[in-house]
Amino acid sequence: MMKVSSRSHYGLRAMTELAKAYGTRPVSLSEIAAVEHIPLSYLEQLVSPLRRAGLVEGTRGVHGGYRLTRPPGEVSVGEVVRVLEGADATAPVECVAEGYVDGNCARDGECLSKPLWARVRAAVDAIVDTTSLADLCRGGVPGPFPLHFTPEMNCQKENTVAAHG
Repeated sequence: MMKVSSRSHYGLRAMTELAKAYGTRPVSLSEIAAVEHIPLSYLEQLVSPLRRAGLVEGTRGVHGGYRLTRPPGEVSVGEVVRVLEGADATAPVECVAEGYVDGNCARDGECLSKPLWARVRAAVDAIVDTTSLADLCRGGVPGPFPLHFTPEMNCQKENTVAAHG
């Protein structure tokens, strides 16, 4: 079903290394690469959008490296994933993406699975948006998750399939 990209997976692993070192010292990318078994060249590509988004800052020099700009408890997994993947990172299908324009799909209005995918997205959003880097470093995730479903996420139509006997 849904699969997390290596970009998000490796990016979160790098961010947890920075979270573990928060308040102590900058961590070099080569150190993160060695500890997390992530190719250094790939890690260099990941840190750029994280830096532009203001989640990490870099220090040059012999004792340089990267550090989080906020405490780990204030950085959500959802924020990291959306920086790395885009605003619709948790949308399992196009029709529940934020930028989706009604009518782009020939099945709009009659698709019975769209409410399911909207609920899946809402559930994933609730989990990643309420889980912080600090939670990951503690080895757990908070719960229960506040799931808020809008009316269009529920099947509102009458069952139009005729019963066969």
